[in-house]
Order: sequence, then structure tokens, then C-alpha cells
Amino acid sequence: MSEQLSWTREGSTLRLAGELDSETVQTLWADRHKVMGGVQSLDLSDLSRVDTAGVALLIHLIAQARRQGNEVTLHGASDKLQTLVQLYNLPQGLLPAFANQ
Repeated sequence: MSEQLSWTREGSTLRLAGELDSETVQTLWADRHKVMGGVQSLDLSDLSRVDTAGVALLIHLIAQARRQGNEVTLHGASDKLQTLVQLYNLPQGLLPAFANQ
């Protein structure tokens, strides 16, 4: 059983906590339009686990922010998440570069 996913807004930063995986992404997916309004930064430092479904959701959230005219920075990504993203060999620009912790 996955740890519950939660999120909080701090100004233009969306802070994610818990696990972002195939069992938890649907909660954020359901609220994505409301949650992402004005977001310019995603703080991932409180995520304990991210799987491929979580990476797909991050890609979607960033694309949604860009459609709203916002560029998003990523902060606090674990080494495991950064490795997972590298293994996907995603097209450049699909995800912003991970900012220094």
C-alpha cells in the first residue's frame, strides 16, 4: 500500500509530499486544474517515492503550467527520481532541469 500523496501551495510553489505513484496520482490528477493555477515551482523534496506514473503526471503538470504561460522549476528531486528521468531519455525541454537542492 502506498503512502498517501498530499500537496500544499506556498505562493507560486506547489510542494508535494508522500508517494507519487500509480496508486496515488489520481488524487492530484482530479484537482490538477485548480492546483496548478499560477504554479512556477514544484518542490519534490518531501516525496518518498516516484514511479513511472508519477513521472508522467509531472510531465503533464509542467505542460499544463506552460499552457497557462508559466515556466516551472523543479526543486528537491531525489537522486532516484533524477535517475528514472534520465533512463527515460526524454526529449530535451519536456521537463525543466532539476534545480540545485
